[in-house]
Amino acid sequence: MSVIPSADLLVGDDGLTRCAWGAKDPEYRRYHDEEWGTPQHDPVRLYEKVCLEGFQAGLSWITILRRRPAFREVFHGFDVEQVAAMTEADVERLLADARIIRHRGKIEAAIQNARATLALEVPLEELLWSFAPSPRTAPPRSFAEVPATTPESTAMSKELRRLGFRFVGPTTMYALMQAAGMVDDHLSGCFRASAQPAPAEALPTTA
Repeated sequence: MSVIPSADLLVGDDGLTRCAWGAKDPEYRRYHDEEWGTPQHDPVRLYEKVCLEGFQAGLSWITILRRRPAFREVFHGFDVEQVAAMTEADVERLLADARIIRHRGKIEAAIQNARATLALEVPLEELLWSFAPSPRTAPPRSFAEVPATTPESTAMSKELRRLGFRFVGPTTMYALMQAAGMVDDHLSGCFRASAQPAPAEALPTTA
């Protein structure tokens, strides 16, 4: 692959221009091309993303992607009712499973988040998407323009914590928004970027 004028973009051997992070590793490429930034409304997949974003805290996302099949296996496909029923014995069993991230707090958070999901008065999809910001009018031009947190992710974090969710800080929740397509942070020039620059006649003018 060759570098194009922006160091934040790469042209792959298939000729497609991608965000640089999604062009180097085959698993990252698949995730970038098929999942990241694509609106996700399935409640099971959204609960999974809440949990996996929590597991990712302090680690690289590729570490989580490579372990996702194992996470899905040990957490019953992220079926909320089955995870909510997991016990301390299950926690101890998972702490011995080298295929996943063996962090007690994160494992317990996944179980607690399932219980919190079951206790919601509205569907998880409705709750999470209620914090989605208005679509961008133009894609970011570089990673420097992509925030780590936003007022919306901070508000989502605060509400989820109030409802009993764990490992749902503002940065983690912004990553969730990116992963679930609540925001589209594919860079300008990336073939996946959906936002387009506003036409010149629509831009504000000065007298």
